[in-house]
Amino acid sequence: MTRIVTDKARLDEIFARGTVVEAFPSLEDLKKRLLSGERLRIYIGMDPTATAIHLGHAKNLMFLEELRQLGHEAIVLFGDFTARIGDPDKAATRKQLTAADVERNMSDWVRQLAPIIDFKSKDNPAKVRYNSEWLAKLTFEDVVGLASNFTVQQFIERDLFEKRIKAGTPIHLHEFMYPLMQGYDSVAMDVDAELCGTDQIFNALAGRTLLKRLKNKDKAVIALNLLANPKTGELMSKSNGTGVFVDSEPAQLFGSIMALPDPMIEPLYVNCTRLPLSDKEALLAKGPRLAKAAVASDIVKRFHGAAAAEAAEKAWESTFAKGGVPEDVQEIELGGAAGDSLADALVKAGIVPSKAEWRRLVDGGAVRDESDEKIADPNFRPAKTMVLKIGKRRFVRVVL
Repeated sequence: MTRIVTDKARLDEIFARGTVVEAFPSLEDLKKRLLSGERLRIYIGMDPTATAIHLGHAKNLMFLEELRQLGHEAIVLFGDFTARIGDPDKAATRKQLTAADVERNMSDWVRQLAPIIDFKSKDNPAKVRYNSEWLAKLTFEDVVGLASNFTVQQFIERDLFEKRIKAGTPIHLHEFMYPLMQGYDSVAMDVDAELCGTDQIFNALAGRTLLKRLKNKDKAVIALNLLANPKTGELMSKSNGTGVFVDSEPAQLFGSIMALPDPMIEPLYVNCTRLPLSDKEALLAKGPRLAKAAVASDIVKRFHGAAAAEAAEKAWESTFAKGGVPEDVQEIELGGAAGDSLADALVKAGIVPSKAEWRRLVDGGAVRDESDEKIADPNFRPAKTMVLKIGKRRFVRVVL
């Protein structure tokens, strides 16, 4: 039987990082349950809408891993069914993914998550579940029954729906199904608690409602902060080009963190490392470059090991402190005249998040060739193999 750790000092240390923004029914009640000796079944859900996982996802899984280490049952739920509905967005209806899209996106997720959460623990391994296991089996009668637990008024009071109604942006009926389906995940797995970002509180509370009504069970909801620039409020995400992806090569991961705006240092220290909080102010006082390097090194160490972290830091110093080109530049192949455009190849390789972002970088003068000449045409196609510098930190060798 798994031993539950009820050391208050250890629990206080976990919560001291301030990542828990809100808890339902209350933070007091949550801590009381965690100290009771009861083994809780706790899950976090992730929709596979992209192939790569970034640090904004990783921070929440790090919190789940800490609860697993206390002896609680940890479940990472891949929303392979809900991803095909599309989590409602404040701006517009999300594109619905196909089953093939979802399968491709999540094919490498367990490997990417392995440095964060222990799926192979001898005593208490974390588990992976897929919500198609139960959602794909629901009948229309089942869905109607679940829907009867909510009102239209409850759904349209959700802030993102309110904004779209005020803006005159259409809301499709299937979007109301998303919180209903995510809510049913809690019932199907019979969980005690759910971890979520603050943007998912509405959906998580739908699960709390269903679990109470269908099984008379109280589910705790633990809402964690979102990884964002504290000055601008901009969230880390793939779509806006700020994602730092955990499957990046060591040097690229280190460089991506060093390229982030300086205000991101403290959120990364608190959320994405487990460096002592007592050392934070002293490190920040050393200045942005040294502080960011310490944070970057710790993060690379988690995903690639100490030797790789040390090598990545040395490579960054030798390259960017001296203005050179790194030896291990990522390569992409364009092929002949009928091959991909440069923009397409860069997006496929994950070097830029989208063609729109590539155009923005070119228009902003952020792309240069190996002679330090600006590339001014978004449709530029090199006539020979060359190295391009994208922004301050990224290099790519384009091979013809």
